[in-house]
Amino acid sequence: MDIKKCGTRPSTVGPEDHFTGAVRMDPVITAPDPARLRSVMVTFEPSARTAWHTHPLGQTLVVLSGMGLAQTWNGPVQEIRPGDTVWFEPGEKHWHGAAPNVAMTHLAIQEALDGSAVTWLEHVSDDQYCDPSGA
Repeated sequence: MDIKKCGTRPSTVGPEDHFTGAVRMDPVITAPDPARLRSVMVTFEPSARTAWHTHPLGQTLVVLSGMGLAQTWNGPVQEIRPGDTVWFEPGEKHWHGAAPNVAMTHLAIQEALDGSAVTWLEHVSDDQYCDPSGA
């Protein structure tokens, strides 16, 4: 058993290469091999969001508070709210983040394949973020 006591692992700032706006990440778990589980609690300030990205084995989001937006490539921007669970298929290009005027926190859960749980791509443009018709 390995217990990580609350407050023993610092929050980190979401790097500008992977996020737009103010983002805070709090580690939940990085399971040791042979397990592949990775999880982080992510808080997005209003209008903050991820860059486009994919996950080799998919990703689950559980919205904990606030209101967010999520989109798959060429799909519509969709609102996500507390209690919603979002599944992105393996390799599915997508982004997620806060609504324009409301912060959002979600639990992100994904598995690593060959040590990698995410492939980061280009930033989501302001036009893509604001355009509900899709990418």
